[in-house]
Amino acid sequence: MHGPVELGIVEIEKPDEVNVILGQAHFVKTVEDLYEAVAGSVPDARFGLAFSEASGDRLVRLEGTDDALKALARDTALALGAGHSFVIFLRDCYPINVLNAVKGVQEVCSVFCASANRVGVVVAEAGGARGILGVIDGEPPVGVEGEEDVALRTALLRRFGYKLPGGPGD
Repeated sequence: MHGPVELGIVEIEKPDEVNVILGQAHFVKTVEDLYEAVAGSVPDARFGLAFSEASGDRLVRLEGTDDALKALARDTALALGAGHSFVIFLRDCYPINVLNAVKGVQEVCSVFCASANRVGVVVAEAGGARGILGVIDGEPPVGVEGEEDVALRTALLRRFGYKLPGGPGD
């Protein structure tokens, strides 16, 4: 690829209660494998996913259990316009519930983010091709946690069932 590189930001538009996973993969069967990874991790998960092919038909492939989230994934994939990228939108489950299964899909090369935050995707375009360079996820820190913040964090994790009593912060 030769010529100038143009950089841009694509904002991921989504409802606040929806989480997003954005990554890169390399094969047409990715859409089915990602579907199985998410559905196998959380059987009642509501999700939509899209995978953008980089060669051949160069189609956006869609799967999921929720039509609105599938449409959101489709629109996001088209807005990103980056081959070999995938996007998964989750409702009523969290990335932590499916992320290891997603990363374990053999054709997944990388995961750029898994977030409920505002996400901007840094894209580069050169010679008619487009790719994802990285993401801007959320807001910058405003300070360092104190003892009260540690207590709130650990209580939240215990309430969610992620950590047992007696760990850090107790």
